[in-house]
Amino acid sequence: MSAATDHGHGAHAHDGHGHDDHGHGGASHGSLKGYITGFVLAAILTAIPFWLVMTNAIGNNQTTGLVIMAFAVVQIVVHMIYFLHMNTKSESGWTFLALVFTLTLVVITLTGSIWVMYHLNNNMMPMSPADMKHHMP
Repeated sequence: MSAATDHGHGAHAHDGHGHDDHGHGGASHGSLKGYITGFVLAAILTAIPFWLVMTNAIGNNQTTGLVIMAFAVVQIVVHMIYFLHMNTKSESGWTFLALVFTLTLVVITLTGSIWVMYHLNNNMMPMSPADMKHHMP
């Protein structure tokens, strides 16, 4: 490519793959400290639920399950912040908006599915044992 058709792009830094060092929409690139912090938090958030299950520390299986789900939610947030670098500033907020949209769709889908299954279960006509025997193959 000649200097006349280069349009002055030689002054910009390239990373060797044809990408400019700028124009990432404010997305932060992780530092070693950030990755180590994320790893330590993820390891702790994995070890505590493991310990809760192995020692039966809480004593109630349902409560233990709820506590483990809470740790899972916190771990998802840790992964999104420290490893996926998601925040309201990255890519002008579009990644956060996409996350909110995805979570909204998941909540609508799960809630609707549970609602439909509950009402189908309650509104089905009960079958007597004789009817069940007659309709079995």
